[in-house]
This record gives sequence, C-alpha cells and structure tokens, in this order.
Amino acid sequence: MYFNTHTHLNSDELYEKREELIQHALAHQVKNIVVAGYDLKSSQRAVKIANEYPFVYATVGISPNDCLHTKDDELEEIEVLLQNPRVVALGEIGLDYYWDDVPRNKQKEVFIKQIQIAKKYNKPIVIHARDAYEDTYDILKQAAHRGIMHCYSGSVEMAKRYIDIGFYISLAGPVTFKNAKVPKEVAIQIGIDHLMIETDCPYLTPHPFRGKLNEPANVVYIAQEIAKLKNMEIEDVARITTFNAKELFGIK
Repeated sequence: MYFNTHTHLNSDELYEKREELIQHALAHQVKNIVVAGYDLKSSQRAVKIANEYPFVYATVGISPNDCLHTKDDELEEIEVLLQNPRVVALGEIGLDYYWDDVPRNKQKEVFIKQIQIAKKYNKPIVIHARDAYEDTYDILKQAAHRGIMHCYSGSVEMAKRYIDIGFYISLAGPVTFKNAKVPKEVAIQIGIDHLMIETDCPYLTPHPFRGKLNEPANVVYIAQEIAKLKNMEIEDVARITTFNAKELFGIK
C-alpha cells in the first residue's frame, strides 16, 4: 500500500478526470492521496476533493510562485480552510528563487505568515523550495516546526540539516531519471525512516513515462526506484513511507 503525499488533482489538467485517476491509483495499491493547494482556488478544490473520498486528504496554502498579490484576507481564508478536518497540513509554501515573478521579500513575508498560522493550529507544513535552500532553512530553523520538504532536489548534506530540524524528505519523479545523480544520492544516503514519496502530478512524470501527463498511480515507480537504490523490498519502502506520512499528518 502506497501513500502519495503530494498530488495536484486540483489542477486544471487533472481536476475533471479525478475520479478516473483516483480509481486507477487504487488499482495500483495507492491507498492514500494528498491533494496539495498552491493558491486559494486550488486549496478550496483540494478540500472539496478530500471531502469526496475518505482516503484522500488536503493541504491548503499559497505557494511562493502564487503570492505576488496575496493580502491578509486571503490568508484568513486559508486559515479557515486549515480548520477543516480533512486538511492535514498547510502548504505548499516556501521560497522559489528560480523564477523572478515574485520579489524575495514578498515570498518571505507570505511564507512566514503561513508558518505562524500552521503553528497556531499545530498542523505540519509542506515546503516548496527551489534554488532557495539556505534561506528556506534559516526561516524553518527559526520557526521550530515540523513538515515535509516536498519534491526535494537539494543535496544530501542539506537534506540532513532539514531532518535535524524536524523535516521529512519527499522524493518524486526526478529520482527515476537516468541522469539525476543528486536525487539518487539522496535516496541512497538518507534513511528510509526520513523519506516520503509523491508524484507532484501532473508534473515531473517518472521514467518510463516521461513526456506523458503524470498521475497519482505513478508513485509506485518512485517507490520502485528507491527500493532498487537502497537494496530494499518495495513492500518495505511502501510500508515505511506510509507510516512516516501517517505519523506526520496525524492519520490513524
């Protein structure tokens, strides 16, 4: 049984096909799915989907790429959504320096405000970090809160620093790419007790389906690659990463 900790069934590409995609995931033993919000609309959709299926959960939040015009009233709406019992975390939130769409100070402001909301309700946080691992780490260390480094693409050394301050490392499709040395090294070096798996669908489709639309069922291929790299049975990867996810999200 697999736990896919990050999907975007709320995206325009997947939303209308969610029933078909969820059934396909179940047929591949994906027994739990998290739908992650990245702005207010997608967060509302995530909660709607989670309310439709007892094994689907939601996260709500405003990502660094979507926070340019974010005002306090939107954050208040995110706070209301966070109190829904189907919402297991606040996210995805964080910093993204790869794109220049949002000034860094604005990203940090919205990031820190959302961490404060998560701490108020004792909900973990789901972190989006791209080309911003040091600044993200500094903010998270000061915040002293738990969560997930979603779709992690940083170094082994940086991963260990995040683990030390209470974060799990979640691996997605890139770990299956033939030339992706760094994610593979992370999979090898980081203990399975600190790992989770995700698809981030519809993005980052794993090998051997690169070029096609990603879907929740493909999390099996991420688990398969991790099992191969760590010389483990895939059943053990599935079991332990599921345990990790349920432990963080407070799912019994």
